Amino acid sequence: MYDYKISILGIRGLPAKHGGFETFAEKLSLYLVERGWDITVYCQEQGSGDVYETEWQGVTRIHIPVSREGAAGTIIFDWKATCHALKQQGLFLTLGYNTACFNLMQRLNGQTNVINMDGIEWRRDKWGLVAKTWFWLNERAGCWIGNHLVADHPKIKDHLATRVRAEKVTMIPYGGDEVLSADAALLEPYALSPNDYSVIIARPEPENSFLEMVRSFSCKVRHHKLVVLGNFTPQGNAFHRAVMDAASEEVIFPGAIYEAPVVQALRFYARFYLHGHRVGGTNPSLVEALGAGCAVIAHDNHFNRWVAGEGAAYFENEAACEGLFDQLLNDTSRQLAMKEASKARFHERFTWPQVLQEYEQLLQDWYPSTLNK
Repeated sequence: MYDYKISILGIRGLPAKHGGFETFAEKLSLYLVERGWDITVYCQEQGSGDVYETEWQGVTRIHIPVSREGAAGTIIFDWKATCHALKQQGLFLTLGYNTACFNLMQRLNGQTNVINMDGIEWRRDKWGLVAKTWFWLNERAGCWIGNHLVADHPKIKDHLATRVRAEKVTMIPYGGDEVLSADAALLEPYALSPNDYSVIIARPEPENSFLEMVRSFSCKVRHHKLVVLGNFTPQGNAFHRAVMDAASEEVIFPGAIYEAPVVQALRFYARFYLHGHRVGGTNPSLVEALGAGCAVIAHDNHFNRWVAGEGAAYFENEAACEGLFDQLLNDTSRQLAMKEASKARFHERFTWPQVLQEYEQLLQDWYPSTLNK
């Protein structure tokens, strides 16, 4: 058993409720607790009042109330969490670089901080000039301030290597759970049956190719359904309305679904999982699709190709996506081959035991520099 202490910053808290980094932090925390580590996680709370502590499944949670909401609230929380961390001992793991400039205080305090640099946030279409500048500056700051960096994709490591020496970066991808079964009854409220639909699961943003995929599916009758998860409403922004206007009657918009068993069932029983992300590293949703044995149709870029492998089908543009629907929707043998390829790729690189063992080894390697703190 080990006697190591680590504090995790950069997430909203545990248990996981908000996305990929929270899920990863939960998996890593519980894994390290079982391995004898002393784990502290900072948690953002809505409201006001003093900082307080609780324990959750062996993890110490430091709760920091913040009265502001949205991005401003997150920045305030990160500032307060970093200030609190200055009084802590051991090693630090920061997930994301969005407020990496704050971590300079830890570096000046002599604390050792490993930073997971996430994706290339400043390249995302959804951000305006001010936000892109903030992310670009903080990416630079994180590269300089972090004692060591983690990239979740080989291309992210290559990108970071243009900022720092390559040996300062370790590539460890995101992990996922293998899904061998799911409750088909959970499809019934959406009038769906196994294999009679395909699914898109992503944030409803232009860079995730929603409009291209929906238009290419909707250009003709498919005798098949396309389920588009996400908070699309006719009263939404112009992009949301454009996607919904482009949809045929065979496209279903059930809204955002947060119940994990329902999302798991939607993936597991889908004929195809569509992944339109154009920017990012190892995307959690794509990894989860591989773990569910989905046949994957993805946007053709080096991020998706490394994750999904050669067994997936790729489209460069709307016309190519339409062609894939024409070719694959009724090709049962190809669908089965793609599903098997997804399972093989998942086991090759993305199981949680692989990922968590690699993280523990990296954290152990960096722990000695904190022994005198």
